[in-house]
Amino acid sequence: MVTSDQRRRQLAREKFERQQKRREESQRKAKRRTRIIVAAVAVALVAGAGAYTNFRTESAADAKKPIEFPSSSPGAQSSSEPEADEPKMAVDTKAKYTMALTTNHGAVSIAMDAAKTPRTVNSFKHLADKKYFDNTKCHRLTTEGIFVLQCGDPKGDGTGGPGYTIPDENLASLGKPGADGAVTFKAGTVAMANTGQPGTGGSQFFLVYKDTKLPPQYTPFGTMDAAGLKAVQEVAGGGVEGGAQDGAPKKAVTIEKATVDKA
Repeated sequence: MVTSDQRRRQLAREKFERQQKRREESQRKAKRRTRIIVAAVAVALVAGAGAYTNFRTESAADAKKPIEFPSSSPGAQSSSEPEADEPKMAVDTKAKYTMALTTNHGAVSIAMDAAKTPRTVNSFKHLADKKYFDNTKCHRLTTEGIFVLQCGDPKGDGTGGPGYTIPDENLASLGKPGADGAVTFKAGTVAMANTGQPGTGGSQFFLVYKDTKLPPQYTPFGTMDAAGLKAVQEVAGGGVEGGAQDGAPKKAVTIEKATVDKA
């Protein structure tokens, strides 16, 4: 025979067990929500380099993303003599070089240090000597979140490259990343685009015309002179075609000639 006191204790115990189950279920749901949020933030930072900067080499579809730092896809090739292998080292790795771009908006002079980025400088010297960049368009301008003009694709749509890739270099030069995983690419910096994966640089590069925060995964290999920076800023002032924030510059930019010589 169950007494009333025993019955009360039993009901109290059952109530306590139900409360415990509810708390445990609530904790499980909270953990799931946290995992989802963390995953979403991670995606935002990767594709939000898309919001950061898509300075990668990308496909035409990628070019519509916020912005990462771009360069062509691995294996993507231009129509002009694609090469399977990175060119042999032919520059003086202790010297400084200048890449001179003659554009329809004026001259842009880029100082490069082969001691810091030897394989990047060597690749640009190799391609410029072949006139690879001559009469090519700067296909992408970004005006929100990241502030760059992207060039170096003979196809003019963000999908072209030389057929080979080069490794990342000089990544630590921009300092320690902040809590958001980003570093500041200062106005005037010139850096390599890539696919978002290590060692996927090709021929595409971007010119930073205003301080921009990005993940430290894009090789900073040069610095524009004051006149060149001003020319790029004037192009950026014209905005993007169709009033977008990421796309072809309204003031079309053509690299008429590119040379790389020892400074």
